[in-house]
Amino acid sequence: MRVAYFHFAFLGDESRWAAEAAECAGEQDAFWDYYDYLFSHQNGENQGAFSQDNLKAFAAEMDLDTDAFNECLDSGRYTTLVQNMTDIARQLGVQSTPTFAINGQGVVGAKDFTEFATIIDGLLTTPTEP
Repeated sequence: MRVAYFHFAFLGDESRWAAEAAECAGEQDAFWDYYDYLFSHQNGENQGAFSQDNLKAFAAEMDLDTDAFNECLDSGRYTTLVQNMTDIARQLGVQSTPTFAINGQGVVGAKDFTEFATIIDGLLTTPTEP
């Protein structure tokens, strides 16, 4: 099994900046912690919560190396990566988040463990062609 995370930054500048900031946090092994922090501090789309100044403040609150984080975010180091991931998601027909792909099957929306287990178990018990 392989799990991959794709940014789908489709809600404007703040969406893109947040995705880039998470990648910058990842340089300090804090991608998922930063990602969780973002989700716990959102307050609507494009209302200023994820301005670049706020994203930098979040990094400081998380005790990240702010000099390295700020340089990374200001440089646009991950702009192309985030745009490429968003483009790929669109090409695959993704229209909302979260969207999961399990063996080519699209699963839209947040699901509990039981729902994922049912889908995966069904794939594991399906005979494959030689």
